[in-house]
Formats: sequence, C-alpha cells, structure tokens
Amino acid sequence: MEGVYAVCVGLLTACGIFLLLRRRTYTVVLGITLLSYAVNLFLFASGGLKLNAAAILGGNGDFADPLTQALVLTAIVIGFAMTAFIMVLAMVARAEMGNDHVDGTDVDHERTPEKEAQ
Repeated sequence: MEGVYAVCVGLLTACGIFLLLRRRTYTVVLGITLLSYAVNLFLFASGGLKLNAAAILGGNGDFADPLTQALVLTAIVIGFAMTAFIMVLAMVARAEMGNDHVDGTDVDHERTPEKEAQ
C-alpha cells in the first residue's frame, strides 16, 4: 500500500512541476494545485498509514496520528483559498493584458523580421 501511495505522490508532483513550467497562467494554477495535493498526501502519509485504527485513541492503543490530519485539513482550506485568489489574479491579468501568458507577452503574436517581411 505504501508503494502505491508513494507512486501517486510522485506522479502528482511530476505532473504539477510539468504544468508549473508552462507559459499559460491557467496551467500554472493547475500545477500549483497539483503540487499542493501532493504535499497534502505526503503530510498525511508522514503520520503513518493505519487501516481500521481510531482517529485519536482506541481501546488497543493503535491510533492514527491526529496532528497530520489537522495539518492536512488546514492545508486543504488554505490551498483552496490561495487557488481562488490566484484564479482571480489570472482573470484580472487576462483582462488587463489581453493574453494569459505568465510573463505578459504573447509569443504567437510577437513582431519578428520574418513576419514583417510578409
């Protein structure tokens, strides 16, 4: 089970970094979101994966770590708020600049000597 969990965290991280390196703002936002999901899964796994264990204390003393659960819950709320904020910033930047490139320049419509000669 830990191997599958590690592969999922690695896949989310790889996809998040791939999307983070794109030119468009929406894909950058998706990359940041995927990275935050990967970090949440990593934090959750750091508390130890236990099946059929009580959330805090059970009768047998085998329990899941509540600290990592609280950290992940807090990270989910903060991640959702930051994603909403970044999406609003991306929409305002799109309206102001007329394109959705991260650096503000539209690569497809740049003036080049070859295009000016035509």
